[in-house]
Amino acid sequence: MEASSSSRELRARDYLEKHRIMELLNYLTTHLIFFQPDKPREYLISLLERLRIAKITGVAFPFFMDHSNIVSMFEMMDTSNKGTISFVQYKQALITLGLCTTDEVLKDDGHVITLDKFKHEVSRRSQEICSAFNTL
Repeated sequence: MEASSSSRELRARDYLEKHRIMELLNYLTTHLIFFQPDKPREYLISLLERLRIAKITGVAFPFFMDHSNIVSMFEMMDTSNKGTISFVQYKQALITLGLCTTDEVLKDDGHVITLDKFKHEVSRRSQEICSAFNTL
């Protein structure tokens, strides 16, 4: 009985990974939290439709953070105005943006995170998510 349950869990996990369902759910949840629409179900349907159209037409996927939002987020974390944030702040920001999972292991190279590195990582991870939706 336990082997059957374990096998079912493994098949379910493989299915979710193959179809990148967790990334999609994380993306949708992040949008909900960021915009907090009055009608969340209708908003999700609209967002999924925009994702479908973007995939068909090849246009960019909707991402809620533009350059000024990313800079503002960084500046809010850089309370001492040094132009850097800690690794812990960096990882938490990526989690908050839905660009990193809490169990993802990020390599802390001991260096502080600059605005350029933060912008680069947010952009790179956003692109990865968008490319993941191309396979859905």
